[in-house]
Amino acid sequence: MDTYFDVIVVGGGHAGCEAAAASSNLGAKTLLISMDMFSFARMSCNPAVGGIAKGQIVREIDALGGYTGIVTDASSLQFRMLNRSKGPAMWSPRAQCDKSEFSSNWRRILETRSNLMIYADIVTSLTFQGSRICGVVCRTGAKFTSKTLVLTTGTFLGGKIFIGSNSFPGGRIGEQPSLGLTEQLKEMGIRTSRMKTGTPPRIDLSSVDLTQSVLQEGDVNPEKFSFLPYLSTAQSFDQMPCYIFHTNEKVHDILRSGFKDSPLFNGLIHGKGPRYCPSIEDKLRTFPDKDSHQLFLEPEGRHTKEYYLQGFSSSLPLQVQLDALHAINGLQNARIYKPAYAVEYDYFDPGQLSQSLESQVVDCLFLAGQVNGTTGYEEAAGQGIIAGINAALKSLGKEPFVLGRDEAYIGVLIDDLITKGVDEPYRMFTSRAEYRILLRQDNADFRLTSKSHNIGLASEYRYDFTSRKYDKISLLSDFALSVNIKPDAVNAYLESIDSAPVSESKKISDILSRPGTKFSDLIKIVPRGTIQSHSVDTSSLKLNHISSFDFNSIDFLKTDVVLPDDSPEFNTLNSLYLDELYTSVEIQLKYQGYIGREERNAGKISRLENLIIPDDFDFSRLSGLSIECRQKLAKYKPHTISQASRISGVSPSDISVLLVYFGR
Repeated sequence: MDTYFDVIVVGGGHAGCEAAAASSNLGAKTLLISMDMFSFARMSCNPAVGGIAKGQIVREIDALGGYTGIVTDASSLQFRMLNRSKGPAMWSPRAQCDKSEFSSNWRRILETRSNLMIYADIVTSLTFQGSRICGVVCRTGAKFTSKTLVLTTGTFLGGKIFIGSNSFPGGRIGEQPSLGLTEQLKEMGIRTSRMKTGTPPRIDLSSVDLTQSVLQEGDVNPEKFSFLPYLSTAQSFDQMPCYIFHTNEKVHDILRSGFKDSPLFNGLIHGKGPRYCPSIEDKLRTFPDKDSHQLFLEPEGRHTKEYYLQGFSSSLPLQVQLDALHAINGLQNARIYKPAYAVEYDYFDPGQLSQSLESQVVDCLFLAGQVNGTTGYEEAAGQGIIAGINAALKSLGKEPFVLGRDEAYIGVLIDDLITKGVDEPYRMFTSRAEYRILLRQDNADFRLTSKSHNIGLASEYRYDFTSRKYDKISLLSDFALSVNIKPDAVNAYLESIDSAPVSESKKISDILSRPGTKFSDLIKIVPRGTIQSHSVDTSSLKLNHISSFDFNSIDFLKTDVVLPDDSPEFNTLNSLYLDELYTSVEIQLKYQGYIGREERNAGKISRLENLIIPDDFDFSRLSGLSIECRQKLAKYKPHTISQASRISGVSPSDISVLLVYFGR
């Protein structure tokens, strides 16, 4: 058995899977060590991917050449594009998934990576050479060495589970924690603390009265996460509905009766929980006047009756949970497969990381996922692919790969972690990004695929497909900016959407600036000859020689299926592809003023990113800085003045001092 690797990844969760896949695809000899080979990227909490800002991260992972989006599409039970009623910067894809298929699809991907070895074991200790990490020792006695190591152990470091007064070691219910690693890293100088997360009960659907619920269906025309053209189950699968229930005052009274035994309130749990995904007892204490809370009953798989009750996370005693559930209309006879529980675990201060996610304390150690104080599959996977990329690049003697705040939500996430630290589990929101009009879910491939291709991760096929796609979008945009529509051609359409008619010919782009107009509708109005003379007819825009992944194949990421031009599948893919092109053009033209303004603002900020602060700079030398500023800068060690400006406690006057000094 091989024992020496370029990169070792410890932990097979969402971060670990993306890290291992990225590292191996970059050509680094990689080892993934996971406790259980049936639990790759296990969906411990809600079996759904995406959501507000999270969906954007998944699209970015896909654009970089990662697999979370592809696996989601292959495992989907329901798809919804959230926030359609708002601007496109807020649109966020979300898919309910079959959790069993999700893990097995990830396993199929990992087992087909040519440079990746998988070993099922528990890492019990880390090995060092001075301040550099150089390997691991496993419970079986196996020893492995490497040039770099990525730690992605999720909630398993010192994990402890709480259900009322009952507590026991565990990273997930029924699974052992990882012990000893935190203490080793603490001795090396890495700061650590505790956080808490939780999960709700799993319910037997056959015991639920669905007539007392509100049905929540998926989108009529479901989309997909991956930008690649393939025969996605997202266009062909039978979507499963979710069900909405509500708590009531009786439920709340029962829950309050158990507060005295809640480990959240009696001091047994010391870690801080996620403010934006609170337990049900947290909700009652935070919103004491609210007489009802919404709950979502969501499927865990296509072939199981196990359902997830989103909104009912708890660490209350089992009997209190049952009594409260049975007081909910529709759940009076509900049976549970598993109770709700809380998990407390160790995490490391992300303020000690560089933008590549390498530790500033331990050389060659990269950290990703919940060990950095984040919450959510998407945030973990986003960190995982960056950590995997940079661990591989470092092992191969190459420069790190870093994303800025104006380039990706992943860049915002990592920058927030290293410059602001965390005092609660970090969750991504669109409001955290200054340039969210630039960082839309629809243009992640435009922003990131070429960057990933340059370092050798995004494939030639993906890069070529993206380039051709945006050439067509540019062609369509120029067409809309140059071609006029006459009043007699467009007024009937405008009246149909309650928009005022025009009295003279207007550019397509001008008409498109009106609310309710769609580019896909307007292009149908333009005379056929005009369309053909500008080379924007559908025959020139359609896909050619599609290599489509076949999800029914055991090697669905290795087997290409060339579709005949006259096949129904080819026509379906072309229709979806045209819709994607038209939507991108519509967004660019409707919001070009806002997009231009954000691009100019991002350009101004990027100039501060070019003012580098040396790693070993002594901030005490600058007497013009406030004491708090000097302390914060010494703690977080920003690499640029732009980073320094985002650290809490660093004032504009402090930035002026830095600009004067480093701008000389």
